Amino acid sequence: MSKKEGSDCVKVKKYVEQQNRPYSVNDIFLNLHKEVGKTAVQKALDQLTAEGTVREKAYGKQKVYVYNQELFPPLDETQLKEMDTRTAELCTTLKEKETQLCETEGMLKQLMSTPTTQEAQKKATQIEAEVSRLQQKLSDLTENRVLVSKDERDKVVKDNDAMTKQWRKRRRIATDILDAILEGYPHPKAHLYEEVGVETDQEAGVTLPKT
Repeated sequence: MSKKEGSDCVKVKKYVEQQNRPYSVNDIFLNLHKEVGKTAVQKALDQLTAEGTVREKAYGKQKVYVYNQELFPPLDETQLKEMDTRTAELCTTLKEKETQLCETEGMLKQLMSTPTTQEAQKKATQIEAEVSRLQQKLSDLTENRVLVSKDERDKVVKDNDAMTKQWRKRRRIATDILDAILEGYPHPKAHLYEEVGVETDQEAGVTLPKT
């Protein structure tokens, strides 16, 4: 056996022993990241099989190789029970981590779909401006006693109700976000509002219509 063949044989033996599971020649070739040629893997396995280090089993045309289990030191009953207990503990931990992962992914998805404070503030400002415009238009029409059709009036009322609903919804979203931030914020609410540039309804001179 050449020096190169001996080195390849050592690599194959070490891998099969460490993994301790059945592999085909192609599996070992790929798992060693092609460090050992496929032909060299087969030669090494033939050599190890002849030595009794590896067992060969045939399944039809397919052959698999596994490390000779008799070469491992025997495990006593206590060690086996400890391993079984440890395996059960790890399985339980794995299930818990998988559950936590699912919950965290769900929370992340929800947070990703929730508008940022800046987006909510911008939308709220737009809605407030639109509501104010419609309220002014409604006031002008009322004061000037301009006759409008029932359909036009109903549309104005419907639009006003829709905008007010959006205003109330966006205002609630912004408030919830700010309240969540305040839970871990070291300063008063007024300081946070000033820092992020939040303008309240009172500061804007508008009042949310009553339902």
